[in-house]
Amino acid sequence: MAGIYLHIPFCKQACYYCDFHFSTSLKRKEELVVCLVKELELREDELQNEIVETIYFGGGTPSLLSIDEIELLLNIIRKNFKVIDAPEITLEANPDDLNEAKILELAKSSVNRLSIGVQSFFEEDLKSMNRAHNAKEAMNCLSVATRHFDNITIDLIYGVPNMGNERWRENLQIAFDFGINHISSYALTIEPKTVLDSFVRNGKYPAPDEKEAKEHFDILVEETHKNGFVHYEISNFGKPDYFSKHNTSYWLGKKYLGIGPSAHSFNTTHRSWNIANNARYIKAIQEEKLPLEIEKLSKEDRFNEYLMTGLRTIWGVSLHRIQQEFGEGFKVQLLKNAERFINQDLLTVKDNVLITTPKGKFLADGLASELFII
Repeated sequence: MAGIYLHIPFCKQACYYCDFHFSTSLKRKEELVVCLVKELELREDELQNEIVETIYFGGGTPSLLSIDEIELLLNIIRKNFKVIDAPEITLEANPDDLNEAKILELAKSSVNRLSIGVQSFFEEDLKSMNRAHNAKEAMNCLSVATRHFDNITIDLIYGVPNMGNERWRENLQIAFDFGINHISSYALTIEPKTVLDSFVRNGKYPAPDEKEAKEHFDILVEETHKNGFVHYEISNFGKPDYFSKHNTSYWLGKKYLGIGPSAHSFNTTHRSWNIANNARYIKAIQEEKLPLEIEKLSKEDRFNEYLMTGLRTIWGVSLHRIQQEFGEGFKVQLLKNAERFINQDLLTVKDNVLITTPKGKFLADGLASELFII
């Protein structure tokens, strides 16, 4: 099984914290959609007869696409790849794009999962992030969307300066009250060369407080558990049967094809990524050239990647798989390196699987990097 990701590199405005590739000019949107179609055709052999079970429109802001553009891309995928009868098809969307008419159109389309970038239900937070929507639009879109879509996930950001624990609890409660079945939640981070990075360096915005972010994370884990969510990946919480199939395939090491500027692909032995420039991407595709770089992954690269993804999930890192794929030496070295973290109650071995403890979960990425084999 495999997945296809389509990167839609357009946004109405730039969020201060975002370091993804996008453009706020929509002038070349139609031209780029044509190129996405062409790239799908050029790369039809890359999944090597794998069956596609998930399709994900990410960005950027895919909800800026028209229904006709979405269906065009889906039809091209069905024409050029083997797709299961009922694939999970996710569309990322911003609340300001989801008026009732657009939601009704999407409900009649092939899209069966919405990922809505709420981030916060409070005006102060949204303004500090420079989000394109306001709190009222966030509420309105969910009140309509939940009537027409069962499979909805929302994004929420914690660790926002001045948010406080009570407002964070209110954010979560509002999501629960809407009957949302999946939440993706991330700490506000300062990415290099973003507007937020500049603001913090120049004293125009307070730096996020790591202690507060940890408190918010603990509240998130506690409250989602109370409300029937499974914390299946460090930033993802889903009720049973509502886990993201597409993102889970990334974490479990399945193949995926990334289409569009800056999109990444993975076939278990190689990783590739398209150029993060709309104009150069369009020019190359129009010339029937693939504007991508390819990296062959060494055994150490693949081992380290499995550690990074595995420790973030409830499935952990299988010691049996380590031995089978990488050899006894890798397994022995891993357990030796993990010993001090096991003694600190940050990691544990259960049923021949290395996993984070509740105490170590917030530190999963750092723990994985400490266990890397260079």
